[in-house]
Amino acid sequence: MNKPNPTKVKCPTCNAEVIWQTSSEFRPFCSERCKLIDLGEWANEEKYIAGQQHLQEDEDKPDSWEF
Repeated sequence: MNKPNPTKVKCPTCNAEVIWQTSSEFRPFCSERCKLIDLGEWANEEKYIAGQQHLQEDEDKPDSWEF
């Protein structure tokens, strides 16, 4: 019997090939370094999920409820 080919993905940071298996500790990233680079990009708001804009001033206003 032939073993199935393992699933391979590209690291989102450096595009290195990563085998998708439980022993790949940082998947989908190839390394902890790439994982931390990606985290930093999210923290610096270089990456985001498109959607409704969040205005800073709204955080200071209490929620208004209409009945």
